[in-house]
Amino acid sequence: MISPDEFARRRQRLMTEAGDESLIVLAAAPEKLRNGDSHYPYRQDSDFLYLTGLSEPEAVLALRRGRDSGEQILFLRERDPDRERWDGPRLGLEGAINQLGMDDAFPIGDLDEILPGLMERCRHIYHLVGKDAQLDRRIIDWRNRLRAESRDSHGPGEIVSLEPLLHEQRLVKSRDEIRAMRRAAKVSAAAMRRAMQAAGPGTNEAVITAELFHEYTRNGCPPAYLPIVAGGANACVLHYIANDQPLPDDGLLLIDAGCEFQGYAADISRTFPVNGRFSGPQRDLYEVVLAAQHAAIDQVRPGKPFEAFHEAAVEALTQGLIDLGLLQGSLDENLSQEHFRRFYMHKTGHWLGLDVHDVGDYRIDEQSRVLEKNMVTTVEPGLYVDAGEDIPEYFRNIGIRIEDDIRVTDDEPENLTSGVPTDPDEIEALMRS
Repeated sequence: MISPDEFARRRQRLMTEAGDESLIVLAAAPEKLRNGDSHYPYRQDSDFLYLTGLSEPEAVLALRRGRDSGEQILFLRERDPDRERWDGPRLGLEGAINQLGMDDAFPIGDLDEILPGLMERCRHIYHLVGKDAQLDRRIIDWRNRLRAESRDSHGPGEIVSLEPLLHEQRLVKSRDEIRAMRRAAKVSAAAMRRAMQAAGPGTNEAVITAELFHEYTRNGCPPAYLPIVAGGANACVLHYIANDQPLPDDGLLLIDAGCEFQGYAADISRTFPVNGRFSGPQRDLYEVVLAAQHAAIDQVRPGKPFEAFHEAAVEALTQGLIDLGLLQGSLDENLSQEHFRRFYMHKTGHWLGLDVHDVGDYRIDEQSRVLEKNMVTTVEPGLYVDAGEDIPEYFRNIGIRIEDDIRVTDDEPENLTSGVPTDPDEIEALMRS
């Protein structure tokens, strides 16, 4: 469990980096109607969750350094027994102070009255510009109102995007964040193993999807994203999410799925034979992808550029495609002309955290950024072989992706999702069990 003290430290660090005479404002995610009076399941905005730990809508965080009566202020819904009977408990003002470590709390209905006063003697307002159009407008209205009501204060002269400061802070994970990600990874791995054991001739993508959700739900972990459960040729559609077709008895099943714990996501991909045994061509392609993943993971080390593990994967995949006769010519020629992109068209990884595709720059000053301890990235090479006439029939319509969540350490990379096998012999043994 991430402690209130850690959330408070995050807020304090952000205020320090924003500097004196600055006001930071963030809003909670709104509820969204699905249809009629039925809402989508609520998921807090990741930036707001990172700074508050609050999973309620209708809230605004204001951070005002140097404020005598408290620098960390939360506007939120008050306790209301009538509404709580219908919608469940609310944290309330006292809870914001006692449980979230806020210095002060006010009813959300008082926001328009109080917030303009927090702008006095501020030179900068930091917020996530463009993320919440309603908050964008309200901040401008508050500033204009302050200017109109006070001859001594013109209000903040500059509205600044908070993203560079906040997202850089989120990129390197704390000990408690890593602990939460390990938990999400453990449950996600258990779900993937369950899916492998449930697959077999005569099953359906929807049945396997249900097995994943069963494991997530019984462990109190919602899905981190819509899973991909793609049998046979469907695996060649990179973002396939229909998940409703019969599985081919002699084909492969590609699953890309993960859950989240306390908002922190896991992201695993595995590809395995529906009937429990790889054919020769399936295993040949699979082992090319697995070798590429091993080469890539070995590059996830402190001081290495982020692009290094993608380059390692591309080189291994390209050499494997040449060895199997799917590409012709030399390794250097195929790499320089990017012939591999017919079969491998995406990058090898992305940041992972409160978002599946987490925040943080990949390049700084036009250069690939250098990996640091406690950054977490996915490593997910793949091959997607189409049904072209120039493709041997035994390789056609095969899609393979192998993905794990890797933490940068002082030395050897830590594989958070090692709880589900990637070795083809181990996969076959698990499915037999």
